[in-house]
Amino acid sequence: MVLVSGAEGLLAERAVDRIVALAKERDAGVEVTTLDGALYSGGTLGVVTSPSLFGEDRVVVVEAVERATDELLADALAYLAAPAPDVVLVLQHGGGQRGKKLLDAVRAQGVPVVACEPLKKDSEKVAFVTAELRRASRRADARAVRALVDAVGNDLRELGAACAQLVADTSGVIGTEVVERYYGGRIEATGFRVADAAIEGDAGQAVALLRHALATGVDPVPIVAALAMKLRTLAKVAATRGRGGVSVRDLSLAPWQVDRALKDLQRWTPEGLAEAITAVAQADTEVKGGGRDREFAVERAVLRIASAGSR
Repeated sequence: MVLVSGAEGLLAERAVDRIVALAKERDAGVEVTTLDGALYSGGTLGVVTSPSLFGEDRVVVVEAVERATDELLADALAYLAAPAPDVVLVLQHGGGQRGKKLLDAVRAQGVPVVACEPLKKDSEKVAFVTAELRRASRRADARAVRALVDAVGNDLRELGAACAQLVADTSGVIGTEVVERYYGGRIEATGFRVADAAIEGDAGQAVALLRHALATGVDPVPIVAALAMKLRTLAKVAATRGRGGVSVRDLSLAPWQVDRALKDLQRWTPEGLAEAITAVAQADTEVKGGGRDREFAVERAVLRIASAGSR
């Protein structure tokens, strides 16, 4: 028996597929049966796990245990007391309290558990993308991985599909220019491109990118958020320069983020950084309802940031 537990659907699907593949490696003729926990009828588990006439191995996958009928919970608890020796039973539970008694009993017996929880930290998503590319015998530079995570967002299935597309359509080491070519139109990536240009003091490029983004329907709020994130990173790294400042190791930033910030800070003064942060704070208030013209507010902030960093 194996318990696949967690709300991240892509990881759960892959875990189940891997278990089935291992069973087929051992016996190519293994019989695979899939049951829907939400539609389960009493006695079905006993039927599909009963001794086979020909004695072949079987894999039974019970999906959606988090929505299981009472009959499934009762039958699974009974099965746990006397599992069939030639059957691999996979219970897939997507999270929640439904079926807790069964899950507790499964864990108490030391049944293997595959955790498939959503990836919430950026570092976890970066690691996921890196692993996806490594599985395909490909790699990307650190900034490209970061750009892909920023562009595609939180959906792991979309991230996996994006990695597959880049692997299929490109060759060699994947760089930021490739990611921008494929995904630069996404909201998150557009916001960070505007922020990068503004931080570098390239007012013309920053405004051109901003106007293009706004013309294609990008909301000003995530652009201001990207500006704020970039400036917060600069401020954190700048704080390590002062006497008694924290160590770079304590900033919870990726090495490439620190390196990029150190490079950007070569052209920034503390006064300029303070002015830029003030400009973003004002724009944040205005784009969230405090001003009359949201697009003008974010463009003014971009110009003020580019100007503050060029002094």
